[in-house]
Amino acid sequence: MEKHNGGFEEDKLSEHSETSYTENKKNTLQLVTGGIDPEEGCSNVTLIELKQKSRFSEQLEWYYSPAYLLFWVGLFFAVCYPLFNHLPTGVKIEEEANLPGTFVAQRAESILIRLDLMGPKIAGDYVTEVEMVQFLLGEISKVREEMRNDLYYMEVDVQRSSGSFLHWQMINMYQGIQNVVVKLSSKSSNSTSYLLVNSHYDSKPSSVGTGDAELMVVTMLETLRLMATSEEPFLHPIVFLFNGAEEQPFHGSHSFISNHRWSANCKALVNLDSAGAGGREILFQGGPNHPWLMKQYKKSAKHPFATTMAEEIFQADLIPSDTDFRIFRDFGPVPGLDMAGCYNGFVYHTKFDRYKVISRGALQNTGDNVLSLVRSISNAEEMYDTEAHSEGHSVFFDYLGLFFVYYTESTGTALNISFSLGAILVICLSLWRMARVTDRRLGTYARAFGMQFLLAILGFLLALGFPLLMSVFYDAGDRTMTYFSNSWLVIGLFICPSIIGLVLPATLYLSLRPSEKIPHTYHLQIVGHAYCVFMAVLCILLTIVGIRTAYLFMMCVFFYLGALIINLATRLHDQGYLWALVLCVCQILPYLYFTYLFHALLVITIPMTSRKGMDANPDLLISLECALGSILAMVFLAPLLNLFRRPKAMVGGLTLVMFIFCMISVSDVGFPYRPTTNVMRLHFLEVHRKFYEFDGSISLEDSGYYFDLQDRRFENPLLDKINLTGITRVDDYCETEMYCGLPCFNHRWCSAVKDARWLPRDEPVDLPGTPVLQFLNKTVLGTESAPRARYYFEVSSGPPRMSFFVQPRDGVRMLSWSFLKGMLDNPSVYKPPYHIFFGYGSDNSPVEFFFEMTKDDGNFDGPVVELGISGHYMSHLSKRDATTRKFIEDLPDFAHPMEWPSSYERYIF
Repeated sequence: MEKHNGGFEEDKLSEHSETSYTENKKNTLQLVTGGIDPEEGCSNVTLIELKQKSRFSEQLEWYYSPAYLLFWVGLFFAVCYPLFNHLPTGVKIEEEANLPGTFVAQRAESILIRLDLMGPKIAGDYVTEVEMVQFLLGEISKVREEMRNDLYYMEVDVQRSSGSFLHWQMINMYQGIQNVVVKLSSKSSNSTSYLLVNSHYDSKPSSVGTGDAELMVVTMLETLRLMATSEEPFLHPIVFLFNGAEEQPFHGSHSFISNHRWSANCKALVNLDSAGAGGREILFQGGPNHPWLMKQYKKSAKHPFATTMAEEIFQADLIPSDTDFRIFRDFGPVPGLDMAGCYNGFVYHTKFDRYKVISRGALQNTGDNVLSLVRSISNAEEMYDTEAHSEGHSVFFDYLGLFFVYYTESTGTALNISFSLGAILVICLSLWRMARVTDRRLGTYARAFGMQFLLAILGFLLALGFPLLMSVFYDAGDRTMTYFSNSWLVIGLFICPSIIGLVLPATLYLSLRPSEKIPHTYHLQIVGHAYCVFMAVLCILLTIVGIRTAYLFMMCVFFYLGALIINLATRLHDQGYLWALVLCVCQILPYLYFTYLFHALLVITIPMTSRKGMDANPDLLISLECALGSILAMVFLAPLLNLFRRPKAMVGGLTLVMFIFCMISVSDVGFPYRPTTNVMRLHFLEVHRKFYEFDGSISLEDSGYYFDLQDRRFENPLLDKINLTGITRVDDYCETEMYCGLPCFNHRWCSAVKDARWLPRDEPVDLPGTPVLQFLNKTVLGTESAPRARYYFEVSSGPPRMSFFVQPRDGVRMLSWSFLKGMLDNPSVYKPPYHIFFGYGSDNSPVEFFFEMTKDDGNFDGPVVELGISGHYMSHLSKRDATTRKFIEDLPDFAHPMEWPSSYERYIF
């Protein structure tokens, strides 16, 4: 016998059981569908088609939806923003007696001020090679006077050495580079495993380098003092490397790891650097393959700030910077932790990197972490045999700076897959529960889920695509970097479009769906389920390909799974929209983390857009960060706009906000640069060049400015500010000359030389000097069947930085030379023209070298090789001529020049 109740069919098992079952069904359906009794007046329509009228089953009024979104915005500014900017109070010298063994920021600060007043410290300059070395030795002597001689002994060495290594597409060669090295050992220990602590004291031209990285140098000095005066001896000797040539690049670190007598015993590293000034330092690289180092960081860091995501971004070369960590890792290899200041990157490598932008709290923050970390690692049992503890990569992150989490990559794989599969299983249970409660076939809900899963994919793609599309449009209109000085513009330009994309498909579907076979409350849950399954699939796929940042998606899945389990266990799952309250509460923790993390990434990367180069659109990276941050933070919260009536109106409101921000961004507010705080980086050389032909005649001699433009705005911001008449690209020279006939400085300059600009000038550049090339002799070797010849040269009287460019002529092959052989041994990787970068510190002896070549026709009486010699007079002490000084004075106040005179001679032998 069948009984029809508003479209639902029930089998009558017995009179008693039917009554009980019907009563329970009515009670449950009343909660889901709005409190309508299915026995009253429902014979012609289905229960699902009835309007929802219960207290918890009705959609909220539309005007609550802005308050809902503003709550989450307010939560970020109330919690994440202050925690991100929080710094400890700097300890004063007068407080030291009450805080024994504590890092004293005021003492470090007093040393930092003195370093700041010394001015720029360019490798090869007197101030760097003499004054700075004497200064460090003086400070180390002060520590020796305070040292507990009954517990420790100290060795000090001023290293001077020469060497070379392959660095990207060039040979990096150095001579007479100086490092100040201190080894502190406990007399009670016989350990031969050393902890290496490294930072550098040299700086870029025009920059004093107070943040990069004298802040780290004074941190090391205070840490050395505290370790040398501690009453508790440590197990393993500590080597403090005060590195004299990091900006060359990396000459000091390679000199130590390749040539110093203590380097072979260094088993772990703490590398300290900076890409900003002030604020907190971030741990952005670890290991590799030594998770015990993360355990030490977790145990010791008082103010943790770290993320695996930063490590993978950095190692993917998305960041236009590098550190000595690479050298120690590749040439040691020495595993370690790479930490760098990252706040206020706008002043990095500029004249504004001074003491006044570094707070005492920033010194205290870094000092607390470094001191605790050095104490911990120098007492670690793992140091006795670090290789025995090489157990793969780590997944690591801090939570709002409050605590630190790490686990091994294998544990991360298990967690990611377990929670992802678990979430899919519980979602299946949820769908079965919905079908049972509403007495619909499971297939009905499976089809609804399938549709929402497709819409979730679409929403994800739109949430990524809309911000990326905005960045493409702005680039097409020459309006990139509008957020550079006003970072809040990213809210309207990239974050709002991402949220619109995330919520749009589900909102349109729920508003326009053709039938109402499933209650709205269940349908909205299915939207969340679909996004959760999609995130779980992404988590599994990223885990399979070895991307440890998959932990972010696991975190999304984990907290959604927790909310769903609570809702199912408490039956709130079936009580109108009460499940949404549980979901929102459970999303607070991941929301805070994701907004904190991506705010940190934006603080780090927005300043970097001014030195990202001309090739890539920097807005793509910023919009991608905003999109991913919005998706991870709002993937389950944004669809809840459908809890409110007229959700399409809220989407329209977000669109209006986006439009308003777009209008602001194309006004003067969106002009990227500001004097002193957010400057345009203008890198150029004052070049005098000569092209010598084979017969010794000069085919070209001219002077001009060679611009290596640093960002996507090219020279456009300068066109109406300064006379750039005649500025041109160098494409024609690129067809015929090595590196376009320009003295590109290092690998970054050379990789972008085809996009360089050349501004000729009538007055010859008055150079401080010119390297002198001498062709010493030629020796023909070999036989008629295997002819070869050696050409011997000497370069003297050059500046501390020079480049040699070598291009064998057609039919000529380079067999050997006196430089590093690795470049010639890998012809598939290193192709001519070859670039040899040479830098010296305290030793300016002439450079002698030879080329050994073979020629197809065996005739060495004609042209065989082109040789270019450039000299870079980078020091601020090198004279600039009157024309150059006038050109610099005429630059707009928002342009910060990093420039120097440079010579370039091209010869044919």
